[in-house]
Amino acid sequence: MAIVALNSAATGLRALSTRIDVVANNLANAETTAFKRSRMNFEDLMYLTLKQPGAQNAAGELSPSGTFVGLGVKISNTQLDLEQGPLESTNRNLDVAINGNGFFRIKVDPNLGDGFAYSRNGNFIPNKDGELVLGMGDGYRVDPPINIPKDATDINISQDGVVSVLQAGSTAKTTVGQLNIYQFANPNGLNLLGGSMYQETDTSGGAIESKPKENAAGYLQQGFLEGSNVDPVKELVTLIKTQRSFEMNSQSIQTADQALQTIGNLRRG
Repeated sequence: MAIVALNSAATGLRALSTRIDVVANNLANAETTAFKRSRMNFEDLMYLTLKQPGAQNAAGELSPSGTFVGLGVKISNTQLDLEQGPLESTNRNLDVAINGNGFFRIKVDPNLGDGFAYSRNGNFIPNKDGELVLGMGDGYRVDPPINIPKDATDINISQDGVVSVLQAGSTAKTTVGQLNIYQFANPNGLNLLGGSMYQETDTSGGAIESKPKENAAGYLQQGFLEGSNVDPVKELVTLIKTQRSFEMNSQSIQTADQALQTIGNLRRG
């Protein structure tokens, strides 16, 4: 049975090694705008059944419990923690944070899924044509498109997503677009693209479009960006626990190896 212990401990080392990778990525993105930390979930593997519960002994009595030996652990999934990150004031009129649920929709490479991705990063800038784009990566355009006039002297984004500008020579603001929020029935089913961007899948369900403040969608706050929801202290505690578990699984391998050596020495004796 020491061989079973070797295999079980090996599965533990493999799973814990991946958990270290996930925690390290969380810590690396502790300052990334709108980053959502991931949590590693584990599940136990199949069991060897040495005796079924309720088995009869020689006297005809039923065993109150069985004898099972587990075969280790495997990674079940990584789960996004979609808890709101802290809102950080920037005092920049094209920085927008979502206070509550939902994502902005961004136009990406048409070869990527349906050509759209979703992000909570509201760091927007106008490109050379005045189109509002995400101020990172390759300048992904906001969808539906919003065009900021080149002579705009003031830009206002209301809590319900209405984008209005004050143009030179005018005293009244003009509405130039609407920032909508998109939600998913199962946001944990989204595909992670990097860049704090996600893409819908069959598992996530289709994007549900809403105006801010409608259908349980969040509202917008101009002049703010959402920070990463990584808590470095919690991640470090998880890292220490994972390290200790890794060491204990290593000790299980050493103990099983010593048991096998003892058995081999008995045969030679």
